[in-house]
Amino acid sequence: MKESLKEIAKKWLKQAEYDLKDAEKALSWKSYNLSCFLSQQAAEKALKAYLYFAGAEEVWGHSVGALCKEAINFDSSFENIFSQAKALDKYYIPTRYPDALPEETVPSEVYEEEDAQSALKKAKNIIDFVKIKCKV
Repeated sequence: MKESLKEIAKKWLKQAEYDLKDAEKALSWKSYNLSCFLSQQAAEKALKAYLYFAGAEEVWGHSVGALCKEAINFDSSFENIFSQAKALDKYYIPTRYPDALPEETVPSEVYEEEDAQSALKKAKNIIDFVKIKCKV
């Protein structure tokens, strides 16, 4: 029997919450780049959960901003979190790859506690918003 879109949405949201917890752990370990990346992942998965919940049969991409724009097509109130979603996109690639950063820097040396705290806050806001919309 094929999973319903609501069941798929529930799994994506559950993983988003795990990623958020892992981002909090990474922050406590002072692994700020990892915390930023996991925050981006948590928000990405939460928005994918909403899109499945709203009836999208295929959800593609990794841009939190683009996924939020897609969510706005289903519910205009997603405009309220768009700026937070878009801001998390800067943590997708540069937090992991040294060739995505200038000069001789590496991600582990670039990101600071404030970056991780800000990313976590944005991801948590997005997850909380999606949970309300998905009535979970």
